[in-house]
Amino acid sequence: MDKIILSNLGFYGYHGVLEAEKVLGQKFFIDIELFLDTKEAGKTDDMNKSVSYAEVYDVARDIAENERFDLIEALAENIACKVLNKFSLINSIMVRVKKPEAPVNGIYDYFAVEIRRDRNE
Repeated sequence: MDKIILSNLGFYGYHGVLEAEKVLGQKFFIDIELFLDTKEAGKTDDMNKSVSYAEVYDVARDIAENERFDLIEALAENIACKVLNKFSLINSIMVRVKKPEAPVNGIYDYFAVEIRRDRNE
């Protein structure tokens, strides 16, 4: 299966369990992998045979910046569901949400959740 990769998309959102996260917000970085057959797109150079990563970016940005969730699991799930519903050529999707400023007292790069959803689920 072929894939289209959107890597390290940065957004400012208000996701988190703590009240301070809901009020102050923080940065989130999202990776998305779209699994689909791109063979016809490659042969014909026809955008209608593929999925626009710019349009997928817009979906992720809208959800990350304009909706609010307690859990990054819910953020990832909503992105996956909306992308699968909007783009029929996608067979499955991987969404990884990274939270580099989580309210955890320690040294780390980020905390994250990664999900994979198939169209037939």
